[in-house]
Order: sequence, then structure tokens, then C-alpha cells
Amino acid sequence: MNAQPFSFPPDFFRRDDDGPDAFFYDEPRLVVHIDERAVETVRSYLDDVLPTDATVLDLMSSWRSHLPMPPGNRHVVGLGMNATELAENPQLHERIVHDLNAEPALPLESRRFDAAIITVSVQYITRPVELFAEVRRTLKEGATFHVIFSDRMFATKAVAIWKSLPDHQRRGELIGTYFGASQGWDQPMFLDRSPTSDGSSDPLYVVRAARVG
Repeated sequence: MNAQPFSFPPDFFRRDDDGPDAFFYDEPRLVVHIDERAVETVRSYLDDVLPTDATVLDLMSSWRSHLPMPPGNRHVVGLGMNATELAENPQLHERIVHDLNAEPALPLESRRFDAAIITVSVQYITRPVELFAEVRRTLKEGATFHVIFSDRMFATKAVAIWKSLPDHQRRGELIGTYFGASQGWDQPMFLDRSPTSDGSSDPLYVVRAARVG
């Protein structure tokens, strides 16, 4: 008997603003969503974990990717919602405008990437299990998916389950559940990479896992 695919209750992914994301993101927002110390922490973390010659998928990308400077020989493919924002991003080598909530299937070939990242945007994903499975498809065996999050959000576009969870630990567990439900990953790892412990900078956390098989 075949196992039934895992699914979350639909209410988990309802949003206060359930209008088309294409409308919400139509106007470019050339701003960063975490403070400069947190941005530098993202850069430092990615410099540590991404091979210098990696082909990297930057999902939910914008006008900045917070990748290491200089980027080394990394080839970065950015997939986001706004063409103007993507065009302003100097670290992207390829730019793809694509609405992941409308269509989580990625317009990308299988087993292409050495790593994938989502930076402070996972809270907006309405079909995470489908998307995580698609990310796995595009990764090489052993390649890693890094989901970076903070406590900032557009509240009207964040999904209900994210807003209902009381702290970063529970949100990290939720992301780990996305990995488990989409299958084909090793054990997700949770990291606290917050620049400070006194609240003087935005907190920063990572959940990452590698493709197996």
C-alpha cells in the first residue's frame, strides 16, 4: 500500500491578504528587511557554507541577495516576484520572475544546483511542501537548502501558522516539518545566528538540510 502524501490543514496557510501576490509585489521595494548587522551575519554565514564555485539558487530573491562580497566564482540564479528588483541585484547572473505561491513547480532543470537559499521570506509560502520537494529536485545529491529567517514580516502576507507560533524555536520546528513532509532530506539542523543576544540587532536563524538520494 502506497503511503499517502503528508498535508497540512488548509487553514494553516491562509493570509489576511489573500489577494494575488503579483498585485502586492507589483511595485518595487528597494529596501532591506533586516538591519545591517543581521545582513552582515547572513553574508558571513553563506560565505562559510557555500562552496566558492557553487551554482546557487536564490529563491524569493529581490534587489539584494546578502551573499558574500566578493562572491568568488559562485553563479547565482535569482527567482523572485519583481523584475525591477531582480534587475537591480548585482549578484545575480540569471533572473527569473516567477510566483511560487501560484505555481510552486520551478522552471529549472533537475540536479543543477549546489545550494539553495531563502532569506527572510519563508513566512510567505502558502504551498511549502510542494515547493520544498521542487527545490530538492533542482539540487544535486548532497547539496544543501538553507532557510534563513528573522522576526520581520509583512503581517498581511504571512501565513496563519507562522504568525500563530510563539517563538523562533517553534518556527524552526515548522520549517523542519516542511523538510520532513517533502521527503528526501537528511535531518534538518537548526542554527541560531543572531548577531547579538541583547535585542540590539534583528535576530537571525537558519534551518538547513541536504538532499539525500
